[in-house]
Amino acid sequence: MTVQTEIKADEHRPRERRAWRIVRNVVLGVLGAVFAVWLVLYITKGRFLRGPFETIVGRQIKREVTVAGDFQLYFDPFDIKFLAERMRIANPAWATRPDLFAAQRIETRIPPLSLLWGRRRARFLDLVGGRIDLEWDAAHRRNTWTFSENKGEPFEMPLIGRATVAGTSLRYLDPRLRVLVDVGFETIRAGAGRIDDQVRFSGTGRALDSPFTLAGSLLSPNSTVTNGENKLQATARFGRDVVEMSGTLPSATQIEGVPLRVAARGRNMAELLGIIGVTVPESRGYRVRARMVKEGSEYRFTRLTGRFGTSDIAGRFTVKQREPRIHIDADLTTRSLDIVDVAPFMGYNPDLIATVGVAAASGQAGPVPRLLPDARLRVESLKLFDADVRYKVAAVRSRRVPISNIDLTLTLANRLLTMSPLTFSMARGEVASDIVIDARGTPVRTKYDIRLAPTPIARLLAGWGVEEAGTSGTVRARAQLVGVGDTVHDSLSTANGRIAITIPAGTMWTRNAQLSELDLGTFALKMFQDKLKEPIRIRCGLIGFTVRNGVAAADPILIDTSKNVVVGRGGFSFRTEAIDLAFRADGKKFSIFSGQSPVGVGGQFAAPKLDVISPELLARAGAGLGLALVASPVGAVLAFVDIGDAKSAACGPVLGGATAAAQRTTRGEKRDDVGRGTTSKEENSGPKRKKFLGIF
Repeated sequence: MTVQTEIKADEHRPRERRAWRIVRNVVLGVLGAVFAVWLVLYITKGRFLRGPFETIVGRQIKREVTVAGDFQLYFDPFDIKFLAERMRIANPAWATRPDLFAAQRIETRIPPLSLLWGRRRARFLDLVGGRIDLEWDAAHRRNTWTFSENKGEPFEMPLIGRATVAGTSLRYLDPRLRVLVDVGFETIRAGAGRIDDQVRFSGTGRALDSPFTLAGSLLSPNSTVTNGENKLQATARFGRDVVEMSGTLPSATQIEGVPLRVAARGRNMAELLGIIGVTVPESRGYRVRARMVKEGSEYRFTRLTGRFGTSDIAGRFTVKQREPRIHIDADLTTRSLDIVDVAPFMGYNPDLIATVGVAAASGQAGPVPRLLPDARLRVESLKLFDADVRYKVAAVRSRRVPISNIDLTLTLANRLLTMSPLTFSMARGEVASDIVIDARGTPVRTKYDIRLAPTPIARLLAGWGVEEAGTSGTVRARAQLVGVGDTVHDSLSTANGRIAITIPAGTMWTRNAQLSELDLGTFALKMFQDKLKEPIRIRCGLIGFTVRNGVAAADPILIDTSKNVVVGRGGFSFRTEAIDLAFRADGKKFSIFSGQSPVGVGGQFAAPKLDVISPELLARAGAGLGLALVASPVGAVLAFVDIGDAKSAACGPVLGGATAAAQRTTRGEKRDDVGRGTTSKEENSGPKRKKFLGIF
């Protein structure tokens, strides 16, 4: 058995040797052929391939490709060396320029494997007299550098380890974003016996009709070192705005994933962001710094810090090119916001406000300026971007507007702008709101839903001299309005809806209640008896307004306490910002020296006025003087007597925020002292009606 096995093994060995020789010869043949091709190409420099190169490449990219001068294409020794003189690649017929690429001379070395998979790269690139034109069509569907029939892709620069550029220009045009950039590269300079490989560039451009200039340099190491560090420095000037960028690139053209330092300064941040089509409120002079990283079509700005005016800002900001719009994602915070820095949002010049005040800055000589912002919403710009923004403000520096803890979540999607929720603390109360601005049609339509959370009355009124001890109860409020117009002023001037402030049961110091009802006799008596802190019980209260076409009418004003019933009429106008309200307190029991006449609140939003000495009170004083002359001094007292016939209110409709028509007394009778929700002087005329101040 052993002998037979050995014989069979000997018979197979010649076959294996023959197979091995065949494989060896094939491999050697292939290697020889490759070497022969390499040798032929190396000796001839592949110049004979110019014609096939023009034909094959032109057919693949469906563009005309020509080389009018010297041409070389060969392995040297392993990298592909390519050299072409007076080469051009044509643009598609729709482009505004004839050539995508043209150069007097281009030379590069390419690792062969990078052509098969991965991102294309070149070890070096020498370019002389080049002209590169990158362009999108008007519909933003095609571009000049995407050679397939598919939708145009974003431009992706090949990785280049080292670059030397001389007399070359690059042009980029995007009609949809209205961006044009035209940059020229200076000739490479040498000094001190070595090549510095410093690529300087400068140029001009326009972004949304805003011109800018661009200058910078790419500082590479000596040409003997490849794939080294390349220090980038660039400065762009957009009118009064300056953007500086610096950092170190792994290769001459590799920006992807590389952190760069970015600094911007100027007079108005809205002008800077407006260059890329992003609309933000106007700002004062600003200076910000951030770290920028580009990943695909996304630009991330992190570690952002800076100031605008005298306010600080920090956070992160991301810009991403999505189809069909840019998308903004931001998370920003401000520790201290100066109210003057918000002035541009209201249509005022902040520099004038800071120096001469609101009245002078408004351009009005004498009259009180408007408070409602009249800066127009740039509706056309909202078509260019979507946004998701979170913004927090810890405190607002203001002498008259006590606002803090602002927390805003803003979403913009296809011209539908939503600020929900928008919360803040104002006058010791917590305000939550949802505001929706719909700019998808004409005119712009805005919905307001603003709510004051249940807030202790004592805390709310502490800023107006009301001590918290002895005062209890809460107050809550809600405003729901819908208006049209592209400014806050215009939308509120056309608004319809309802405003309601409700006051559940609580207590308040006697002093405050007596002051409100002008019961001079009781107030003086309490004062001399040192009983100013005697509490008075509030049963319920409602300050309601119905808003029609920008005019708010009391509907109703009704506050029921244990000693009196406060009612009011009149209203205010969002159109003119004028106020004309009259409040009156009717006692529930007999009182001497009761004013029994309206307390007027007039003026404008920016400067309300309290009219305690009303015409009716003066008339009563005149009547009292007449009685004193014709009768006796005691007769003068009769003009100030309140017989105490005020009727208590049913608190259900009051706390429900119902309109005047639904208000009732505790006996279920319809009230005749709360108006009809209009501002007419003649409303509700009747024998029991007491006159109030007119309005409008």
